Amino acid sequence: MASLYTQLVSGLLFPLHERLKHHHTVAVRQRMEASQWWSPERLAALQRERLRALLVKSQRDVPYYRDLFAQLGCDAVDIHSIDDLQRLPFLTKPIIRQNLEQLRSERAGALARFNTGGSSGEPLIFLIGKERISHDVAAKWRATRWWGVDIGDPEIVVWGSPIELTAQDRIRQFRDRLLRTQLLPAFEMSESKLDGFVDTIRRTRPAMLFGYPSSISLIAKHAEKRGQAMNDLGIRVAFVTSERLYEHQRDDITRIFGCPVANGYGGRDAGFIAHQCPQGGMHITAEDLIVEIVDRDGQVLPRGAAGEVVVTHLATGEFPFVRYRTGDVAVLSDRVCACGRGLPLLEEIQGRTTDFVVAADGTIMHGLAVVYPIRDIPGIEAFKVVQETLLRVVVQIVPGENCGPQVETLIVGGIKARLGQEVDVQVLRVADIPREKSGKYRYVQSLVVGA
Repeated sequence: MASLYTQLVSGLLFPLHERLKHHHTVAVRQRMEASQWWSPERLAALQRERLRALLVKSQRDVPYYRDLFAQLGCDAVDIHSIDDLQRLPFLTKPIIRQNLEQLRSERAGALARFNTGGSSGEPLIFLIGKERISHDVAAKWRATRWWGVDIGDPEIVVWGSPIELTAQDRIRQFRDRLLRTQLLPAFEMSESKLDGFVDTIRRTRPAMLFGYPSSISLIAKHAEKRGQAMNDLGIRVAFVTSERLYEHQRDDITRIFGCPVANGYGGRDAGFIAHQCPQGGMHITAEDLIVEIVDRDGQVLPRGAAGEVVVTHLATGEFPFVRYRTGDVAVLSDRVCACGRGLPLLEEIQGRTTDFVVAADGTIMHGLAVVYPIRDIPGIEAFKVVQETLLRVVVQIVPGENCGPQVETLIVGGIKARLGQEVDVQVLRVADIPREKSGKYRYVQSLVVGA
């Protein structure tokens, strides 16, 4: 049962906040909470209807798509099905960079300027309208309520994006206090900072945590190392997103905080693609998103096959994202979730294309191939693997207690066993491994995959 304050925030204060910003978040969320129970066939019909409307508006109002349809010699009204969508080329980050103003609708009002964190290279700058913001916030809000928590429940956010951190002006701080949201910056994770984070979480006793899985699991492990119990705070759920969630991170967070972990998948550019429900299904926000999985040649793959995630966001009429290549690798499922929702499922989210490595013989394998043999070696506090070339790998490790000279031998042997004996593996002991500019942490980075 939500507290009276939570009911006040979720039922009055937050809806008023959204209305003042000319967002339609509440109405969208209410529609989504009804449509999530629709049959897959009814949801697919909604997708077709919204796709047709998006493409017609894009051809009429967006210079880039007006020119594109003319070059293709077809008309938006000729797109009758999801399969017809394959007639359109992909939208890529370089295309967006080169056509930022041409992708803006001529009927668009004021648009917000956003950018990705740039963890895989140059940041992507793009524009978002009020419709898109309303739908993205509504999708996240719906998923939050699946877990018995709501806007207005006390929340700790462990985040590192410069956008959030530089927006902490007085109005933002006042709003966060009203919503009972507190930000812990994930940029610096020193021992003293971690001590402070643990104290803040214990003092706040939040109903939910939200942030990077690497950061939340690091705080959890730090509390455990300090002998500080964290499973007596009444935390109901930890929402994690923006990085691949590893099973050992899920296990650490669940064990130490005493709460389930709800995985979320998406990004600033692609939107909130999928959220995990309490029954374990990673539900795609099908009302707003069409997800395709394609191979390296851009051919659409069947369900069950791993490939790059391509997204069409149906609430982006002011700056369309149509067949946008995310650079992520995932698998679509043909299962039906036990929760009864008709929303389609992602079976597996394997990470970014740069989270994969290439063996000396050319075999592409997931980064877990080099993560697991290092993770299981005692005495290593943190590590990062960088595949610089096909035949050279650099491993940075932060040594802990009992990190003896055998560690290097074990790391070199483990990586050579997976990538090839001819691979040169260099192990560097460092005091700290910096996070990405966004505050995220990456265990593996390959400069070979996609090069």
